[in-house]
Amino acid sequence: MNAVVKTPEELELMRESGRLLAQVFAMLDDFVQAGVSTMDINLAVEDFIENELNARPASRGQYDFPYCLNTSVNHVVCHGMPKASQILRNGDIINCDITLEKNGFIADSSKMYCVGKITPVARRLVDKTYEAMWAGIKTVKPGATLGDIGFAVQQVAQQAGYSVVREYCGHGIGREMHEDPQVLHYGAPGTGMKLEEGMTFTIEPMINQGDRKLKHMKDGWTVITRDKKLSAQWEHTIAVTKDGYEVLTLRDEETESRFGRVE
Repeated sequence: MNAVVKTPEELELMRESGRLLAQVFAMLDDFVQAGVSTMDINLAVEDFIENELNARPASRGQYDFPYCLNTSVNHVVCHGMPKASQILRNGDIINCDITLEKNGFIADSSKMYCVGKITPVARRLVDKTYEAMWAGIKTVKPGATLGDIGFAVQQVAQQAGYSVVREYCGHGIGREMHEDPQVLHYGAPGTGMKLEEGMTFTIEPMINQGDRKLKHMKDGWTVITRDKKLSAQWEHTIAVTKDGYEVLTLRDEETESRFGRVE
């Protein structure tokens, strides 16, 4: 793997993409609710990115995905396709995974939304997955390794009694949505590529309530848990700084995160 180290000028452009993407999630905070379809979410995000932010949904440009975000509900692990017929109901959990390109650079992030009153079981999974993501983020600094990130994520998930999806991982990001390195969400400390200042990548653990085994649906995109138990995911785009990390897609409500230092 050959990671693309970003210049200070390129990092500034990535900060702008990340800042704009955070605004998309802020818009969705009041939009995602019972009675809304996942296609409604797609159309709202598309309109906001293109017409309010003067940017581009990156998912359609590089991988022929027909929509501007993934909407993964309940037991859908990832790559859920928006549908007009899929109406959110009270008690659902949904991951909205969105990419945005501005001035040639891409930001990638996802957030879990809880629709109405969810069960304590679902709430615990959502919260522990978020904690696992932050555990991985907190390890990031020059000289740390990719294995340090994966181990930190895996420890939180497994100690909570959950399983880590291994078929999908974080990735380098910049001018391309997927660059080197691959960022696994499991591993051993001190193994894998060493991090260096200027590297940018995502940390995006997918954590299952039950078994980690998956099933791929006939649409060619949607992935679900084979046992139909719940799955959750959170994602941020991270830059390695001189003395640690910067979360390029940080949202306003996270500035006082209880899971670790934030920029």
